[in-house]
Amino acid sequence: MTTMPFWPAEWAPQDGILLAWPHAGTDWAGNLADVELTYAALVAAISRRQRAVVCVADQAVELRMATLLAQAGALPGRIRTVRIEYDDTWLRDSGPITLLGADGPVLLDFRFTGWGGKFEAGRDDRLVEGLFGRGLFVPAARRVPVDFALEGGAIETDGAGTLLSTWHCLAARHPGRSRAEVEAELARTLAVDRFHWLEHGALEGDDTDAHIDTLARFAAPDAIVYQGCDDPADPHHAGLAAMAGEIAALRDRHDRPYRRFALPWAQPVHAADGRRLAASYANFLIVNGAVLMPGYGDPADAAAARVLARAFPDRAIEIVPCRPLIEQNGSLHCVTMQLPRGVLAND
Repeated sequence: MTTMPFWPAEWAPQDGILLAWPHAGTDWAGNLADVELTYAALVAAISRRQRAVVCVADQAVELRMATLLAQAGALPGRIRTVRIEYDDTWLRDSGPITLLGADGPVLLDFRFTGWGGKFEAGRDDRLVEGLFGRGLFVPAARRVPVDFALEGGAIETDGAGTLLSTWHCLAARHPGRSRAEVEAELARTLAVDRFHWLEHGALEGDDTDAHIDTLARFAAPDAIVYQGCDDPADPHHAGLAAMAGEIAALRDRHDRPYRRFALPWAQPVHAADGRRLAASYANFLIVNGAVLMPGYGDPADAAAARVLARAFPDRAIEIVPCRPLIEQNGSLHCVTMQLPRGVLAND
């Protein structure tokens, strides 16, 4: 008898984290040196706990990366490079979404459309297929193409069949589909049977149509961490307060309110051209034994780390400087994708 696969939560044991190194041919060209230092710190932090699988565009990029990783103290034995083409480095959205089952891992390859056609994404849409063809995954792994536009940053799971998302994002990707039709597709592909849709909450500087991973995240099957805003004068205040109310009304599988952890609000961060940047603390990454948290050089960084320590009492909290990342409207979680235990082939 075949056991149905399931979609594990991010806190489930992991084999590694998938990333793509920035280079001058990506949108990072304008602040490449600063972004590379962020990536070096991030990959070094990952390597202390598990493998980092890093996509590189060519030999020059790989050599540059090796130099910076050595300077950052990364553990070379836990870093694997994969030579492959990519448009940009948002692996949360172009990488595989992995289900686990008795017959082996299933790598779901959803369509990646550059967040609804905002950016060129042809090479990123072929990324999972390319990785699969390079022998990165165990022989039992299956790649399953899904003709449905979906980004990993748009969805959260508790690992027990519940999906958390914003309806605005999914509706923007599929304007011709009803909520029932979208839910049916997600239930079929992701093995979920409960849906928590948030109707409020969005950040200036976010061009993803309100990805959930900038707003609210599961910390356990009965706990949600979310981005708060305690400044009534800030234009985000009303929307995030309404979102907090929605989260308070949600119930877990045992019909109990979720334990809730509100993250503090960083002071406004602007780009040189005046754009407001999305400095969300909700864009953290869970790895084996730790939570890697984006830091923005703001006094609220330390307060956010304390909130996450309460939400994840059994994990270390490590701040990774991410101010350069938000120049391109994403942060730490957006540039990473976890690979659950049992997915990666041995090097």
